[in-house]
Amino acid sequence: MTIKTYDAFSRLSINDINRITNFLFEYSGEARDTKSAIRKSVLYAAKEIPGLGGYVFVVEYQNDIIGATVVNRTGMNEYIPENILVYIAVKKEFREKGIAKALINHTIKYCDGDISTHIHKDNPVIKLFEKQGFKPRNIEMRLVRN
Repeated sequence: MTIKTYDAFSRLSINDINRITNFLFEYSGEARDTKSAIRKSVLYAAKEIPGLGGYVFVVEYQNDIIGATVVNRTGMNEYIPENILVYIAVKKEFREKGIAKALINHTIKYCDGDISTHIHKDNPVIKLFEKQGFKPRNIEMRLVRN
């Protein structure tokens, strides 16, 4: 399995940004964000909007995306991890085949510093993250202003 890595140096085309955004929107699960929010995280990772950037990791099969991860860099350490794994998704028919595990392991190897992620408390993917060394630490509380 080959994982393509994109960052500020290996640029994503507008077509790739759209493909990845649409893929993550479709396969992120029930608690997914808006397409606009997903696109913004991809653009940030690709350094197409101001910020520290990050990484987009993609697995394809026959030119079709079957798995993807977006990591945004925070520029912080000690009190907030240097990296946030914002999105991870695997196409339904390819789940339970080690793709998510490979994406998580690639993220761990590729990113310098600590990595955090937000997962709904009832999401079964928590077990996969725990097997890869992630530990629950904080409860996020959010005030959303519309």
